[in-house]
Amino acid sequence: MLADGGGYKSKKKNAVYIRREIMNQLNHAYLDWLESESIYIIREVVAQCARPAMLFSSGKDSVVMRHLARKAFRYGLRSVELPFPLVHIDTGHNYPEVIEFRDRLVQRDHETLVIGHVEDSIARGTVKLRKPTDSRNAAQAVTLLETIAEHGFDALMGGARRDEEKARAKERIFSFRDEFGQWDPKAQRPELWSLYNARILPGENMRVFPISNWTELDIWQYILREKLELPSIYFAHKREVVRKGNLLVPVTAITPKAPTVESEWLTVRFRTVGDISCTCPVASVAQNAQDIVEETALTQVSERGATRMDDQTSEASMERRKKEGYF
Repeated sequence: MLADGGGYKSKKKNAVYIRREIMNQLNHAYLDWLESESIYIIREVVAQCARPAMLFSSGKDSVVMRHLARKAFRYGLRSVELPFPLVHIDTGHNYPEVIEFRDRLVQRDHETLVIGHVEDSIARGTVKLRKPTDSRNAAQAVTLLETIAEHGFDALMGGARRDEEKARAKERIFSFRDEFGQWDPKAQRPELWSLYNARILPGENMRVFPISNWTELDIWQYILREKLELPSIYFAHKREVVRKGNLLVPVTAITPKAPTVESEWLTVRFRTVGDISCTCPVASVAQNAQDIVEETALTQVSERGATRMDDQTSEASMERRKKEGYF
């Protein structure tokens, strides 16, 4: 009986192992499909557009985008040279860990980085804020349009995903913007059979989303598989925060706590990175990509819903900003 019992347990253990291996293989095949689609889109942008660029904020989505682009133009053992510059619209209210990571990565790989500063737009008077600590997230749209005009970009690739927010789910992969940089969800081009039309008139612009069909979980599984480096704030660390409804607002010089409000030190991580004034961490003990994959698979709150103060006002917040030129 002992031998039979041991044999049964061994068979059961082997069956579990086989099922796990099958699921891993299927998952890798799915990631391969997503990767192939994204690389195809990136190559289409370069083939059809005269002056493309890729947005790079050092966030997880843009890190994956940059990695896909490097794969798209890798040839043998030759060093990779991207056929377009990277662009970052710097609000001046970024987490220092993110800016340090951006500069180190770009310098290491000798890539061209174009930075548009919201501070410059404020100095020009094209951006006006009520007070210095106001969120500059929406103000990025003005600086973005100014940067596009200054450098003559006719297409910008960005890391937006359809699962992030309802307005982004309305957008095509090749998203047309008029001569004012505005987006009209009712005036987008059909994309049948993965055929993309990037033709534009002078002054118009195309925004392209190569990872539009990815989810947050896909991104983290790909980061895990490809062993991609990320800014440290994506992983669990101690941070002083103030509870505001269902959000954990970080205590910083830009977001100070009121004298009557109590703060606490919690173990947190960031699901997304952006303007300090509107981006919050979440409680987490995930210390590596594998931990985050497991955590993300169980979460029921969207990435932006859990972390963005500027999206809490109404469901139309993002769509309104996109119509005004926001990416």
